[in-house]
Amino acid sequence: MTRPLLIAALCAALVLPLAAAQAQTLRWASQGDAQTMDPHSQNESLTNQINGQVYETLVDRDRQLNLAPRLALSWQHTGPQAWRFKLRPNVKFHDGTPFTADDVVFSLQRAKEPTSQLSVYANALGTAVAVDALTVDFKLDRVNPIFLQHLGTVQIMSRVWSEKHKVTRPLDFKNKEESYASFNANGTGPFMLVQRQPGIKTSYKRNPNWWGKAEGNVQEIVYTPIANDATRLAALVSGEIDLVLDPAPRDIARLRNTSGVKIVDGPENRVVFLGMDQSRDKLLYAKVPGDKNPFKDRRVRLALYQAIDIDAIKNKLLNGQSAPTGGNTPSPAGAYNDPQVETRFPFDLAAARALMAEAGYPDGFEITLDCPNNRYINDEEICIALATMWSQLKVKVRVNAMPRATYFPKLEKLDSSLFMYGWGGSITDAETAMTPLMRTRGERGLGLYNYGNVRNDKFDALAAQSSVEADPKKREELVKAALREWREQVHTIPLHRQVIPWAMRANVQAVHRADNWLEVSWITIK
Repeated sequence: MTRPLLIAALCAALVLPLAAAQAQTLRWASQGDAQTMDPHSQNESLTNQINGQVYETLVDRDRQLNLAPRLALSWQHTGPQAWRFKLRPNVKFHDGTPFTADDVVFSLQRAKEPTSQLSVYANALGTAVAVDALTVDFKLDRVNPIFLQHLGTVQIMSRVWSEKHKVTRPLDFKNKEESYASFNANGTGPFMLVQRQPGIKTSYKRNPNWWGKAEGNVQEIVYTPIANDATRLAALVSGEIDLVLDPAPRDIARLRNTSGVKIVDGPENRVVFLGMDQSRDKLLYAKVPGDKNPFKDRRVRLALYQAIDIDAIKNKLLNGQSAPTGGNTPSPAGAYNDPQVETRFPFDLAAARALMAEAGYPDGFEITLDCPNNRYINDEEICIALATMWSQLKVKVRVNAMPRATYFPKLEKLDSSLFMYGWGGSITDAETAMTPLMRTRGERGLGLYNYGNVRNDKFDALAAQSSVEADPKKREELVKAALREWREQVHTIPLHRQVIPWAMRANVQAVHRADNWLEVSWITIK
């Protein structure tokens, strides 16, 4: 063989394995980044799913969001307030440490800490007791009708690893605390963290000792946050990345007709809404006649609601990719599809102006609307549109948009008078919205996400009863009554439930779940 032909042959031999290896690397992106690698610190969808490639839960969700075994092989309801779980044997953490019942007990206690945003769910699980190395009992202090759903929110950490690296408590993200768990991870899952570069790149490699069997062929993951919509689009079309979790709605039609690219979409279990400070006597970041808090007045809250042209937001800003709602749960199933809960108050500017005048604000007031700019679909654009709509009520709105890493800690400190927020996930039951999001703020995570600091005693009583009611029919009536009370008092202003399109290269096969969760072990790259 001549020297040129030999060189060409060697090059071809090198290119083929390289191409095969690259075909098994998933390069994906979205507009934001995970907030931390600590799995118990922040309860935010993207953070949870990025960490969820490394950390596992006792119970999980299948492709249709049905409960399925994960680190637990089986479970038994041993009494009204008791459960027993048999754990999967021969499972090891990424550092080689065996997974045992002690890790479950430790993880539950860690998730209950005040610095954990999962504390409201972890506290609902009662106390975990290790019976033996592979058996755990949960002893509840009250009936929990959605115990298994709550259990699926707590990712399991290694007690040995956490003690070794002094991370036995979740980091305090809102106060900018960092720890070893900020940038490192040690789970039992299908992928191992290789490198964490916040705001730049997070990479993983396949766990060769994973107990499970991957349905896909991805060997490496490279996640890159790309804030700019056009840049994310260009990277996908050029083939630099394989999948975009949140393409801009205005680009969907074009992408459907772009060679080498496909769109997979579906409704998400997530409601996007507006919250208002209904506690302070004087609002932050506002100028109001008499230095009052107008949001304490239902008429003002309803006026803002009725001044929103929700169809304009859907059609002009979201290209039809939303489902406007008057409901306050991630899925209408949470309200048992009750029209008295789901129906929106009508768009009616005349009625809204009359309400403002009746409440004593005919000339409006000035207020700051806090808004993320990289969390929900077209979030900043929606906030700007709301400011324009509310100007019809002479309410002057300054939109204060910021990245999620800054935005969520601001809300945690209750440092806002008017804000956009979203709530969703794999659980459709109303409990996981009512207790953490709507109940009066209290201990054990109660009302942890009630950033408007709303207090409604009637709602609280109904919601508290529903949380411990074992009879399904009685519980349904309690839930619907509570949600009707919340809606009638306009404690929050619902906007819509998102429709989530994923954009990906044509050679990528991924499962689109209603909780917007990307399970990489299910992905095949051809």
